[in-house]
Amino acid sequence: MIRIVQESSSHLEARETLLDACFGPSRFAKTSERLREGRLPAKGLAFSAVDDGSLIGTLRLWNVSAGPGRAALLLGPLAVDARYRSEGLGARLMWHGIGYAQDYGHKAILLVGDAPYYSRFGFSTDLTERLWLPGPVERNRFLGLELVPDGLVGAAGLVNATGDLETAPDFAALVAQAANDTGLRFAA
Repeated sequence: MIRIVQESSSHLEARETLLDACFGPSRFAKTSERLREGRLPAKGLAFSAVDDGSLIGTLRLWNVSAGPGRAALLLGPLAVDARYRSEGLGARLMWHGIGYAQDYGHKAILLVGDAPYYSRFGFSTDLTERLWLPGPVERNRFLGLELVPDGLVGAAGLVNATGDLETAPDFAALVAQAANDTGLRFAA
């Protein structure tokens, strides 16, 4: 049975493999990636779709500003294993993420994606006309969704990354874990 759950650290490797399969290495060159890199997803807004314990889909939302002083979320990437794409799992992940974002009190979501797909969830280019991203993007793919009335009315300016930074792993802890896993001893 397919379930949508909060993403956990055990999903990391499978998530990256899925994203590589869906988007290839060019995913790291995208403008949206500039807003995500070095950051953690918004609290409680990283989801995994699993089937019998295997990760088959992912959706994450990130804290950004939609111009000065205007909090919003950036959605992406949304990815579904090719074997499950005709089963509506992408839509289930979208509605799940949108619902949680509303429950947590967020006012708006931005994304870069195919308007014909995302318009069914209420996303529109009308809401991003006065916003721009920190890199190239096709304007017809830069979409917004208001989670509350007027959530993006008056939003203007550069979209910037906000939110928590990823912390670098503790090297000493990694060495200790490797020693424990392999039974090796490292000289101090």
